[in-house]
Parts: sequence; structure tokens; C-alpha cells
Amino acid sequence: MPLRLGERVATLAGPALARLMPTKAAMVRRHQARALRWKASRTGDPASQPFDEQAIQRATVCAFSSYARYWIESFRLPALESVTLDRGIDVPAYFHVEEALERGNGVILALPHLGGWEWAGFWMATVNRLPITVVVEPLDPPELFEWFVRFRERLGMRVVPLGPDAGREVLGALRRNEIVCLLCDRDLSGDGVEVTFGDERTTLPAGPAMLALRSGAALLPTAVYFRPGGRHLGTVRPPLDVTRHSRLREDIASVTQQLADELAALIAEEPHQWHLFGPNWPSD
Repeated sequence: MPLRLGERVATLAGPALARLMPTKAAMVRRHQARALRWKASRTGDPASQPFDEQAIQRATVCAFSSYARYWIESFRLPALESVTLDRGIDVPAYFHVEEALERGNGVILALPHLGGWEWAGFWMATVNRLPITVVVEPLDPPELFEWFVRFRERLGMRVVPLGPDAGREVLGALRRNEIVCLLCDRDLSGDGVEVTFGDERTTLPAGPAMLALRSGAALLPTAVYFRPGGRHLGTVRPPLDVTRHSRLREDIASVTQQLADELAALIAEEPHQWHLFGPNWPSD
């Protein structure tokens, strides 16, 4: 399927998917209302708020379409030539990654569930020939998880299951001056750091901050946005301040709050590309 046709199929699939999964759609509506509110507060456009139900519903349907495009593109990635991968993405601030690798302590790319992050990972692994480690949530049944592991390994990524040994394996990758990708806009374990995420209190995982503080790795908030015609825009923000200022627990809390602010700003750029389908705040 040509990339442009896949994009069109994903757009058409969004309304049907939203209707077929009403429980998921209701949660996506909550998140889209939040992200639209963040976007309005950042642009300072009073005409863009309050949001009516139709605007939130359109954003919800677009989020399902965006997620469909994510999967269609992901399944096609192993068959794409390097030249197609390279032409399909623009990363203006990629120098942040290069400068961090030159310092020799590894790089942590901290991402929200947004846009086409698999494309960027495959691009770095195959075109730039960089070792990539990704930490992923185990799935049930185990056969499904193993299938996902094989799939990402075909994309040139090393997969580490989220669990007791994940921290040790990720620290090893950072000490080898490798790149680690962490999706960190959702606290899966429920024992994360309390932060203000957007305009509500919740918890986010402590892992990115703790790993950066312990290893000296650069912590770079990152997002990969879909663009028309099968293209992508990678945004790499400057490294967060991970110098030690106080006790470790307090420093982790401070860095995680910095990260929460950056993630909210990245999401607010393209709210409908945020693929968060589960509860993420106590009010959910």
C-alpha cells in the first residue's frame, strides 16, 4: 500500500474505530479536551475556547485516525528502503542528539505517545546506524508480547520489558553511550512521582529522571509528528537540567516536573496526534 493511500485509509478508519470502541472513545475525549485546553492556553487565543462538544468530538475521531496511521506505517517500516525513511522525516534540532552522544554518557529520548515515533526509531537505527534500546510494557498473552518484540527487533531496536531488571539494562546501554527511548507520559506502575501535568495533578514515571541523574545521560524531551504525504517532523528539545542540587528524591521530583511541562507543550502542538487511550489522572 503506498504511504499516501495508507494515510487516507487511516483517516477514513477513525470515525468507525471511535464508534466501535465507545469506552476508549470516552477516555480519549477526556484527554483531547485537556490537550485542546493546553493548546489554547499556550497560544493565548481567547477565541479558541471554550471548546464545544463538536470540536472535542472531531479531535477524538482524529486521534483514532492518527493511531490507525501509526499502525499502518509501523507494519510497513521493515519493507521501506533507507532512502524512503530518510526522505520521510525532518529533524531540525537533531544536533541535540549528536552533541549528547559526543559527551559520551548516552542519550535518553523522553517521548509522549504521540504521532509516529516508530518511524523515528527505525530511521535512527537503520539510516544513522545507532544502537537503540526501547523499554516496553509486557502484554498478555505472552505470545503477543513476543510478536511485538520480534517486530521491533526487525526495526533494529533492542527491546527491554518493563520490570525489575529494566533499570539495570538501560543503565548498561547508557554506559555504552547508546540511545534509550522511553515513552513516559503515563505512569503504568502507579508508583511514580507526583507532578502537575498540564493543569492537573497526577503521577509520571520516575525512571527517566532517575536514570539521567545516575548516569549523567542527556535527557531530551522529544516528539515525532505526522505530516501530510507520509512525512514526519521530529522535535528534539534542549536537554533538561539533570545536575544534582539536593537529595536524590528531591532532584528526581524536580526533573520529572520539568519533563511533565515539556511533554504537555509537545502534546499541545498537535493534540489530535496524542495516542493515549487509558486513564492518566485521578479524575479519570
